[in-house]
Amino acid sequence: MSANPEIPAEKTAGRIVGNLDPDLAARLKKDGDGLVAAVVQQHDTREVLMLGWMDEEALHRTLTTGRVTFWSRSRAEYWRKGDTSGHTQTVKGVSLDCDGDALLVMVEQIGPACHTGTPTCFTGRELEAVVGDDEREGE
Repeated sequence: MSANPEIPAEKTAGRIVGNLDPDLAARLKKDGDGLVAAVVQQHDTREVLMLGWMDEEALHRTLTTGRVTFWSRSRAEYWRKGDTSGHTQTVKGVSLDCDGDALLVMVEQIGPACHTGTPTCFTGRELEAVVGDDEREGE
């Protein structure tokens, strides 16, 4: 049985519930799997590095250890960025967005952020897009 009756037990298997401050937990708007998107950004350059997923425990660990922890949806386990690769993320700040459904994690990234070895998960993956004009130009 799931610790959270709103999330099926198979989606919470292996996860820890209850360590996050209850007031903060109440502010989170989690998806159907009990997760919140975490946008990771280099603290000094503001470069967006990657997107990961956190449940309450991953956020608790991130807030209390100084290292970023995610919930791996594919492996169904917690993972701390850099434990196997050495490409660590040291926490510099964490913010919750206005809706409570996304986190911004400011980090000091050591080494590439992406598991493919690129500096970010977006490097070299640009899509063709029409670039809009600033409608305020010429006012």
